[in-house]
Amino acid sequence: MPASLCLIIATFLWGSSFVALKYAIEFYDPTFVIFLRMLITLITCTFFWRWIKRFSYRKGDWKFLISMSLAEPCLYFLFEGIALQNTSASQAGVLVSCLPILIAILAFYILREQLSKAILAGFTLCISGSILLTIMSPSSAHASNPLLGNFVEFLAMICAAYYSVSIKYLSGRYSPFALIALQGLSGTLFFAPFLLFNDLPVTHNSNALLNILYLGTVVTFGAYGLYNYALTRVSVLTAASFSNLIPIFSLMLSAIILGERLNSAQWLSIAIVFLGIIISQKHKSVTPASAEIQSI
Repeated sequence: MPASLCLIIATFLWGSSFVALKYAIEFYDPTFVIFLRMLITLITCTFFWRWIKRFSYRKGDWKFLISMSLAEPCLYFLFEGIALQNTSASQAGVLVSCLPILIAILAFYILREQLSKAILAGFTLCISGSILLTIMSPSSAHASNPLLGNFVEFLAMICAAYYSVSIKYLSGRYSPFALIALQGLSGTLFFAPFLLFNDLPVTHNSNALLNILYLGTVVTFGAYGLYNYALTRVSVLTAASFSNLIPIFSLMLSAIILGERLNSAQWLSIAIVFLGIIISQKHKSVTPASAEIQSI
């Protein structure tokens, strides 16, 4: 399958995840939702063991494997769950627009990708638009505390950016299935202790459970699998540029499924974010042939 098609499908699935997660956490505690999601992913991975065991460990990889797993799924899903308790799925989806620029900055420090004035200017506009979106976002039934929710969602994007750069570094030696299995294992172990501090649900909602099943199989396994596979074919910044589709898919699905609407000030904020993205796309990545990966 072409890398571009993999990335389009992956971004659509990620865009839909905001809606599915938003619905699930209306009935269950976020940590329970994410634990069950990771457990489902881990169980699903057992059917693909023959591909999971295909990897070639290199000395020092453990630094990336552990820190990548901590960033995503652990901290990323924790932040995203908290964010979607306080902000709308559409606003959270728009903040994903910052991801390509954040990846470019981390790629500069870790992969030694060269940063241009365009990427820095785009980063400034992107952050400005995100701040404006937060300020101009009123409380509503879908966003009780957008200031907190949007800030935590931005922290989740930093984690996602680090994950993408780490995956690019590891993708040549580890199969997409192996990296997904690591996510499922680390996420299950990380979120299991949270269940001790929260009451387990005594009643269940079938639609919410179906959304969690969708998140654990189609989104986590499908989207991450396609994205990880694409990173073996294209550069990390090329793959990151496709994440611009996530807020578009998220806005469309939020409007269709959740009935969410954005006001004119919020649309202005979105325009500023996308202007920053457009400017950042003028950046041409240049990685010195002699450059070595920075150690963490």
